[in-house]
Amino acid sequence: MLEHVLILGAGGQIARHVIDLLSGQGGVRLTLFARSSSKLHRVPTTARVVEGDVLDQTVLASAMAGQDLVYANLTGDDIDEQAKAVIATMKSAGIGRLIFVTSLGIYDELPGKFQTWNKAMIGEELKPFRRASDAIEASGLGYTILRPAWLTDEGAIDYEITAKDETFRGTEVSRRSVADLIAKTIVTPTLHVRANLGVNKPGTDGDKPSFY
Repeated sequence: MLEHVLILGAGGQIARHVIDLLSGQGGVRLTLFARSSSKLHRVPTTARVVEGDVLDQTVLASAMAGQDLVYANLTGDDIDEQAKAVIATMKSAGIGRLIFVTSLGIYDELPGKFQTWNKAMIGEELKPFRRASDAIEASGLGYTILRPAWLTDEGAIDYEITAKDETFRGTEVSRRSVADLIAKTIVTPTLHVRANLGVNKPGTDGDKPSFY
């Protein structure tokens, strides 16, 4: 198990579940990086909080000092530039392990009508996420890229994964499920190294998520 873990985008809805899951893990020391500390849902007593922007190299480098693993839960139309900044700073800091959440659909890997629907909904927004994933795969880091289905706030943890070269399954998945996969990978960092995984709830195949 790695001791020092940096969470980028720690105020995000998936990240808050990861923080809850890791707060009970003895030996894990969290650094929570967010644009505003007011967005943090809960801060474990042993955690360090850093406010800043990932594109601020000085602040990011300071946050990365002494870390063993970086988990990035970022978003935005500049996600590709954020990913490049994370990669460069990790290399400078000598950190080799990265978990990065991107998006489903960046490889046109969805089946049939779901692919058409997803592209109509978020097609243009996917381009920087694809560029971010390409940069991570070319980085030489020990990465795990996660591509969740459309996200829900269901309480149940129920998910399956697909590889990059497989057709994506399902249309939705709970944030708690994605967080469970991330937390397990952090606790056992030899899991899913250099893997690019789709994440979905079994039995949710269809033309679009059930809440649309």
